[in-house]
Parts: sequence; structure tokens; C-alpha cells
Amino acid sequence: MSESGVFIADSHIHGKGLFARTLIPAGAVIGTLRGEHTTTDGEHVLWLNSQHGLQVHGDFRYINHSAEPNAVYYDNLEVAALRDIHPGEEITHDYDANSG
Repeated sequence: MSESGVFIADSHIHGKGLFARTLIPAGAVIGTLRGEHTTTDGEHVLWLNSQHGLQVHGDFRYINHSAEPNAVYYDNLEVAALRDIHPGEEITHDYDANSG
């Protein structure tokens, strides 16, 4: 799947969010996070561990937190669907969970 399968819109969770344009089946790789490694906190920083973060670029920086996520970040920075994500549904990740 490419970033064309998703779009950015207003989120009821926080500010802007990333949404599915089409059905994303469970297990499908939605895309890969891109960015710069950082040790400084800031907007759109995903902490990979307690000392290393990724300043996320591109559409995936708009994935918001949910305690009941529908997506996961793997160690290789791929974003995959945990379950079917329906068109118009916001793509979410549990920021407190370890990557897969």
C-alpha cells in the first residue's frame, strides 16, 4: 500500500489525523515511517526507546494515539494494520506499546 491509500483530515482524537482512503486488510503494511533520528523531544517525535526518537516526516506523522489501536509500528519502521481498517476510519497506534 502507498501513502495514496490514506489521507489527512481533522481528528476527533487530536488536531489532524491519518485516515484510510480504502479498506486496509488486517496484516497489510500501510507504509514505512520516514524521518530523522533525534534525542530531543518535539512535535511528531516517535520515541523508539527511552533515549532515541524519530522525527517523523510525511503523512504518517499524523497517526494519533489510541489505547485500542488498529495499527502497529514494527522495529523496521513499517506501519501495519492490526485488524481491518475501513474507509474513513482513523489509523491509530498505542504510543505506550513497544514496537512489534
